[in-house]
Amino acid sequence: MRYYIIAGEASGDLHASNLIRGLRAEDPEADIRGWGGDLMREAGAEIVRHYKDTAIMGFLTVLKNLGKIKANIRLCCEDIRSWKPDVVILVDYAGFNLRIARFAKGIGLKVFYYISPKLWAWNTGRVKKIKRYVDRMYTIFPFETDFYGRYHYTVEYGGNPLVDAIDARPYREETFAGFIKANDLPDKPIIALLAGSRSQELRYVLPAMLRMVDHFPDYQFVIAGAPSMSDADYAPYLKGREVRILYGQTYRLLSQAKAALVTSGTATLETALLRIPQVVCYNGEGGRLSYYLFKTFVKVDYISLVNLIFGGEVVKELMMHRLTERNILNELSRILYSERDREKMLRNYDEVIRRLGQPGASARFAKMMVRDAKNLIG
Repeated sequence: MRYYIIAGEASGDLHASNLIRGLRAEDPEADIRGWGGDLMREAGAEIVRHYKDTAIMGFLTVLKNLGKIKANIRLCCEDIRSWKPDVVILVDYAGFNLRIARFAKGIGLKVFYYISPKLWAWNTGRVKKIKRYVDRMYTIFPFETDFYGRYHYTVEYGGNPLVDAIDARPYREETFAGFIKANDLPDKPIIALLAGSRSQELRYVLPAMLRMVDHFPDYQFVIAGAPSMSDADYAPYLKGREVRILYGQTYRLLSQAKAALVTSGTATLETALLRIPQVVCYNGEGGRLSYYLFKTFVKVDYISLVNLIFGGEVVKELMMHRLTERNILNELSRILYSERDREKMLRNYDEVIRRLGQPGASARFAKMMVRDAKNLIG
């Protein structure tokens, strides 16, 4: 069977790559093509366009790049029409993928959606499009079943693939001494910086994170380098600071960190699964205007997956104009030096982990998809 998979950012590339391995195990004849990244390619997919050329975030940035977005959509639709897959599998990335869903359904293809767009957060009206254009929705958060149920749309929940990724990570037994020796790092406790995988995130979030370097001289700050970035992308922000960048070692780095500053997104949940105290940092173009738009249109109380799954504040979220040097300093100091606050956060992490269930989600989703594809296509 032929599967066309579309992932638009680093987290989608990770989840899609694990799904691809599951699809190949269930369907040895699987032929897989799509849009994504290096991990999908390594898993055996033919990649038409890398996500680093398509990832665009933020209200105003999207408006400025409408021409580029439309061109990418046209290219993707043309490639799907030409390749003639049996199933199109969309991975999150709602603004782009919902347009592709409409096209694919319109030419008679079966459309699966893996990892629901965050419609529960801010655009519940898009549920109508999901019901119209998506044959099967596979969700990774338990609260999404109830959300879609309110709209009389049945979804398949199979657990969370991040649990798989964390469970299967290499170097699980690595010691701090072994890690710093392997990476030629000094013998100082680590504060990890996860500044995102897109250039806009570096521009608006990383400078705020780096202001902490001078406040914590007894710690070393290490950036988890995004696979789509290079040293040249980070260089303008470092300005002579002794901050190392480690690529392809995010889980290793987090596992050895005392705390982390994390851009909102999947990384907040990964940090929680590894039980590392964190402060969530989010900023974007527009400052208070973007914050006003966010608070006006977003339907949930939190932006981090950790808080959403828990249903309350586990980690502090510093957004937009609240992402100040003083606020970051206060929150980072709290999770580094207050044993009570650290322990409370870790206990709440444990509840989040419990709610996400056991490993094996990627394989379970792949089995569901192959089963459903055979039933729908015949």
